Amino acid sequence: MNSLQAPEWLPSFLIPFVTLSYPTDAPAHPDSFHDSPYYNTGLLDGCLIVTCIAVMAVLRDVTRVYMMEPFAKWKLTRDWKRSKTLAPNGNCNGNGAVNGTSNGNGHSVYTNGNDTHIPPKQARKIHRSVLRFAEQSWSAIYYTVQWSYGLYVHRNLPTAALHPTELWLNYPHIPLAGPLKFYYLTQTAFYIHQVLILNAEARRKDHVQMMTHHVITIILMVASYFYNFTRVGCLIMVLMDWCDIFLPLAKMLRYISLYTLCDITFTWFLLSWFVTRHVLFIIVILSAIRDAPRLISVGWAPELGNYYSEFTHLLFEIMLVSLQIIQFIWFGMICRVAWRVVTGKGASDDRSDDER
Repeated sequence: MNSLQAPEWLPSFLIPFVTLSYPTDAPAHPDSFHDSPYYNTGLLDGCLIVTCIAVMAVLRDVTRVYMMEPFAKWKLTRDWKRSKTLAPNGNCNGNGAVNGTSNGNGHSVYTNGNDTHIPPKQARKIHRSVLRFAEQSWSAIYYTVQWSYGLYVHRNLPTAALHPTELWLNYPHIPLAGPLKFYYLTQTAFYIHQVLILNAEARRKDHVQMMTHHVITIILMVASYFYNFTRVGCLIMVLMDWCDIFLPLAKMLRYISLYTLCDITFTWFLLSWFVTRHVLFIIVILSAIRDAPRLISVGWAPELGNYYSEFTHLLFEIMLVSLQIIQFIWFGMICRVAWRVVTGKGASDDRSDDER
């Protein structure tokens, strides 16, 4: 329990829900976060995860209902009314100045956009786009904020994606710096929250793949957290989150009819996905397979925080490779979308956009 960082008036049973638990002394010679407080890990960390899930649920709904839905409704309604200001041929006065008509030569004139009535079918279409735009906005905002924070954590660690040997040297990397621990717990909370959302919303056609991906991710994050493989976990999360900024952003642009920007954003997403998930992530997997057994000199000794063994190593390998297989399946779907962009049909997401 971390009573020093909690307000005095807060009941003791609530302290783990609002602070990082298990504060401890910093290492004598830390290789990162020299001025940060340090912490051990334990089951009380789940209390802060519960709080983060609740906060994310509130933020998601507030963002969606009070910010993104009104904006998308205003944008789509305005665009539709503007598109109807050019009325079809009809009767008019001599100079074609009557609202909602045209002159005898077929030249369109302008109607009053504020008086344009939106038919029910079009209103339903706008409403559907508004809801989907707002749903995607939370993902775009979250991944942007969390990737930025994750990059800060990663840059303060002595690790690099292209030279990942530092991921395994001096294992176990305990205790944890406060920023790293908070990053891990908030990321775990987010993916648990995503599982809840997946089961609460209408099922999409990649529901099984998404659920499998999230479950494997949560298992990897929890296991690496308690088995002290947090440095490789941080690197993987930063790699994964980068391209996840641009897919929801591309969808948002499509839902508000900004098709050119959508296609450009989707192309950037495609390139980012390939580099981070099929180049850099594979480098990390290969390092886990080849470098970890060579560089980790300690064996199974839980009392010292050492959880490395042939079994745990094999388990991590299987889960990392499984994650890569799912991403290869998704990449095939993404390439089909890219082909539609190249052929001028525009971007639509084969992975999860169309609901059954």
